[in-house]
Amino acid sequence: MEGLEKLKPLALLLLRVALGIIFISHGYPKLFSQLQHTTETFAHLGFPAYFAYISGVLELFGGILLIVGLFTRITGLLLAGEMAVALVKVHGILANPMAVHNYEFPLAMAVGSFALAALGAGLISLDHAIFAKQRNFPKKAKGRDKRD
Repeated sequence: MEGLEKLKPLALLLLRVALGIIFISHGYPKLFSQLQHTTETFAHLGFPAYFAYISGVLELFGGILLIVGLFTRITGLLLAGEMAVALVKVHGILANPMAVHNYEFPLAMAVGSFALAALGAGLISLDHAIFAKQRNFPKKAKGRDKRD
């Protein structure tokens, strides 16, 4: 199992990049090529039209932040929250929980985003490069027991 632990930075990188690409591919059209349709859809679902802008910005720039690994925990939490709202209001997870095919994709996106919020970006990220030096964790003294 120790060998798999060494793969954690690579696994987090791959998860960040995969989720980031997917979020960008959904956020970009919301802001640029399908804005009219997106605002109408949001209004039809009972949301204010400006939520289309919020959703598009969050997905586009959140995806970029995930890929580079910057502010990953906050971004992951925001994206997981957005996906949770989509699961309930758009995909009907509460109305028909047995119809998994209706909500499997946003569920996977929500859980993946939440995993990044909980685990962080990992070693291969801007978060680690920028903020690791600011964390002053006490180092363990070798060969000493804390109970002494």
